Amino acid sequence: MKHAATLVLVTLLLAGSASAQSYESPRNALGQPDLEGGWTNATMTPQTRPAQYGTRRAMTPAEVAKIEGAAAAQIERGNKATDPDAPTVADGSVGGYNRGFLDPGILVMRVGGEPRTSLLTTPNGQVPAPRAGSRVSAAEMRTFSGSPYFIDEYGSAALFGEDQQTARRFNNPEELSLADRCLTSFGRNGPPPMMPNGFYNNNYQIAQAPDAVLIITEMVHDARVIRLNTREHAPASIRPWFGDSVGWYDGGTLVVETTNFPKAQAWFGSWETLKVTERFTRADKGRLRYQFTVEDPSVWAEPWGGEYEFAALDGQVYEYACHEGNYAMPGILGGSRAADRAEVEANAKVGADR
Repeated sequence: MKHAATLVLVTLLLAGSASAQSYESPRNALGQPDLEGGWTNATMTPQTRPAQYGTRRAMTPAEVAKIEGAAAAQIERGNKATDPDAPTVADGSVGGYNRGFLDPGILVMRVGGEPRTSLLTTPNGQVPAPRAGSRVSAAEMRTFSGSPYFIDEYGSAALFGEDQQTARRFNNPEELSLADRCLTSFGRNGPPPMMPNGFYNNNYQIAQAPDAVLIITEMVHDARVIRLNTREHAPASIRPWFGDSVGWYDGGTLVVETTNFPKAQAWFGSWETLKVTERFTRADKGRLRYQFTVEDPSVWAEPWGGEYEFAALDGQVYEYACHEGNYAMPGILGGSRAADRAEVEANAKVGADR
């Protein structure tokens, strides 16, 4: 039973590959399978499987109708005119974002037409527990969150209670997250494996050249370069954002292998010896099958992974100018200094009163 999880994963990926390969991908002028264009992975299907589905990989028609019907209702409510003087956000009238600013997805993810209960293809739809003796503890893995945001019942953005930022003070910009500093995307939609962020800007642009493939992630203007015609990675001491990606074509599939991740972009605690293998295959005229396998023998006993399908984007990807007009950073640092001054004054007052 040692390799049972791996066999299940491989079986699922092979079954999905067979379905995708029944569609013959068009070729570009270079003779490569044509993957170019705009794509989106926005979806209502979560990364990990909710408990009510148990070990079921697919949803029933009734479950799909309920979820997608609720999304349609969210849009209808969220698009109504808002009252800026409303005293609370409880009725969905006031908030940081109205529904029109969001794109969390309105459909359940379908792979080969099958509505999925999770993006992960592990038997239980969950991230495997770290193996005994791993440097990453189960407690550390539980702290991972692909995005601190969720979409509430009114179609507005909100923060999970456990992830709400407390009144912490920051001494310099380097203490803030990569996303706060507009260095990388807010979720896992930039570095591999590429996952929807459940908030907005789940859009990508793929461009192909003879010696490289470029993937532009809308949020936050990330550009990931995949070197072709080699399987040699950079030395382990070189750890660029999104890791070091090399790729090759296997029939109608682009295979990408990424290693050398920086610690700041760890995946469930794994980074130093993490390897992610991705497969991009045209599944239909407007669908791009995405499959990934995660390996790190220092954390997990066996490889694991998942899959979904990008949908062709009805439009183009525009620049995400993260810093343009953004006054949050000086506000955060200015608030921290104001708190410092207030603390000094309060301590001085206490001393004087004595």
